[in-house]
Formats: sequence, C-alpha cells, structure tokens
Amino acid sequence: MKILIVGNGARESAIAMKLKSDKRISKMYFAQGNATTDSIGQNVYEDSVEGLRDFAIKERIDLTIVGPEAPLVAGIVDEFKAHNLKIFGPRKRTAELEGSKAFSKKFMQTHNIKTAKAVVFDAYQEAIDYVRTQPFPLVIKASGLAGGKGVVIADDLAEAESTIHQFMIERIYGDAGIQLVIEEYLRGFEASIIAFSNGEKLFPCIPVKDYKKAGTGDTGPNTGGMGSVAPSPEFTEEHHRDFEENILKPTLEGLHAYNIRFKGFIFFGLMITENGTYLLEYNMRLGDPETQSIMALLENNLFDVITDCLAGNDIELKFSDKKAVCLVMCSGGYPRQIETGFEIRNIDKVHESQVLFAGARMKGDKVVTSGGRVLSLVATGDTFEEARKKVYEDARTIHFDYETYREDIGKF
Repeated sequence: MKILIVGNGARESAIAMKLKSDKRISKMYFAQGNATTDSIGQNVYEDSVEGLRDFAIKERIDLTIVGPEAPLVAGIVDEFKAHNLKIFGPRKRTAELEGSKAFSKKFMQTHNIKTAKAVVFDAYQEAIDYVRTQPFPLVIKASGLAGGKGVVIADDLAEAESTIHQFMIERIYGDAGIQLVIEEYLRGFEASIIAFSNGEKLFPCIPVKDYKKAGTGDTGPNTGGMGSVAPSPEFTEEHHRDFEENILKPTLEGLHAYNIRFKGFIFFGLMITENGTYLLEYNMRLGDPETQSIMALLENNLFDVITDCLAGNDIELKFSDKKAVCLVMCSGGYPRQIETGFEIRNIDKVHESQVLFAGARMKGDKVVTSGGRVLSLVATGDTFEEARKKVYEDARTIHFDYETYREDIGKF
C-alpha cells in the first residue's frame, strides 16, 4: 500500500509514526511534510488540490489522509473521489462546518446543539453597534479560516471595537474576517473530543485538554496550541453524558438531516461550565496538538480503523490507561513575528520522549527551524507528573536560538 499524508505539522508526524510499523504500507508520501516525515518516507512539494490529485494518480496512491483544514475546504476530497482515489476526509460542503463559523453556528442553532448564544455580522457598523449594547467579556470570531488565531476574547468595548476593525477593515486575516460571529463568553474549562466517522455513526476518542495561550499560566495571545494532555483530567463521566446527549447525538442527527454522510474526522471544541458542556466549534479534521497525545495512547491499528470507517464498518476504539503529555516548542515571538533557519541541537540526546517535528526541515545533515511551532515532545506515564517530567527533561536538552515553550503543560 502507498499512503499520501497531506500536511506538514506535528499532527502529520504523529500519524506517520503511528503508521510506519505497518508492514502492509510499502511507502508513505507527505505533501510538504517536515523533518520527521522526511526520515520516514518522501516529502513532496505539491500544494494545490489539482497537483496532489495528479501526484496521487501518477504514484497510484492507495489511501490519502488529510491533516489540515485548508485542503478540505478547498475541495480535495471531492476532486479525489471524482477520480476514484481513496481519501479519508469530508467533502467541501461538509468542511464548511469548519470553514465558516457562521455556517456552523447556524447548524448548531438549527439542530438544538448546546452552544453559546451568538449573532453573525456581515456589516462593520452593525457589529460595532451590537457590541456597544453587550456586557463583557465577549468572544469575537473571524468566520473563515485563520490558522487557529481568528478568535479574540474582548474584555471591554475598546478591545471589541479594535478587534472588529482589525478583522473587517484592516483584514489582518484576509477574507476570513469579513464576516464575524460575536458570541457570549462562557466561563469554564475547555476540552477537545475527536471522533472518527464511518458515514453513519460517530466514534469518539478520549477527551483531550489543549493549551491555547502562548504563555505559562494561560497568558498572552491565542496560538495554534502550545501543548496537550490526554485524557483530560477535568472531564468527568457526567460531562461526557452531557456531551453525548446534547452535542454528539444532535450533531449526527443534523448531519443526516443535511444528507451528510462523510468518512473522516470531526473535532468538537468544548467549553465545560457550571451549567454543563457546550460546543464552541467544529473542526473537520484531527486537531493539533491533540492528535499527538491521542496517538500516543491509541491501541488500535490506525490503518485498520481508517479502512473500517471507509468501508462503513463499526469500530471499537481502545486506549491505554496511561497518561500522555505533549509539549510544543516554538520559535521566539510565536504566534507573532518569528525568525527561522536556526539549527536544532541535541536531538540525538532525547531519550524519554517522542520527537515530532512540525516547523522544522532538513538542511544538509542538520535540522533547522522553519515555522512557529517547531516540534512536539510526547511522553506517556502512569501519572501526568511522570509523563511531564519526561518531556520537560527533554525540552531542556534540545536547543535552538530563541526557543520558547510553556512551563505548565500537564501540571495540575
């Protein structure tokens, strides 16, 4: 079997590491890829839907797995299926549940999915007038894709007006911010649940805790994720029952009502408050850095699970009872201005953790930084303290210029 994995993050590295020992897989290709995938298979530098389609036809790819959201929203699954290429992920129409926060909020409201109250705005002045009448804090979201960064919790009117101006007028995220979702602020803790879909049913993984803020103690700007732990220590059986009854079940009913029967992943971004579990957002793919922790604990053969889902079969997911901690090491200044091209040293001295590169590439015989989130360190243990001790010992071993990471991942 030949496998093509689309994406260049630590998420794709985690998928590759999970698949690499499967003897049925003769070769893995990675669209863009990184320093980890370069050592496992072959990185290719096509990035358009058409280019990837042509590559898959030429190389007779048996299965494509899509990591990031942009190719899904661009319709890669539709294009591959039109050419009888096997691919795991939702079609373009379904990917709009992530690609348009306005569409997904309407979907939630239509199908009585437990979510925060929200209003969608297409006009700048109407959005400004609205926030002038609301209590704070307020959550302001760019409707389109903004790389996980188009969400601001505005603590006061000045911040709200500035954010709306940046999104809609200055267009700091391009067209992603010309439509906004402004919603009530929910106080509580977040959790992520990723589910496999076989076209008819959803099969959820264990809940994960993600750390979105750049700084230790949940300070600084939102990022694409600074670390994760699994299973989420705060997420109880009661929370899970609430999720299943008020989010998972009506989501599936809503998908069927829209005649959507996709085979791929669906990510539920949750907020757990004193009034129960609420849905913040859908992603229509694996999360990053949640995937790194999930794959460390998944006991199933990943290729079998995906193959069964594509065949429409039911699956039974099994996870280790250990704890997993993922720590993300970043370029200094992330998620804002960064410099890249710095050698990553002492990789060979890491012994306790799995190193999953993201914003890192090979340059000769060296690995150098090439992005904001440079690498993930993942370890497991009988306790979170045991697992986090491993990743932080290895983080102190690895060095590259201007490196930064949070000091509190997995600390409870």
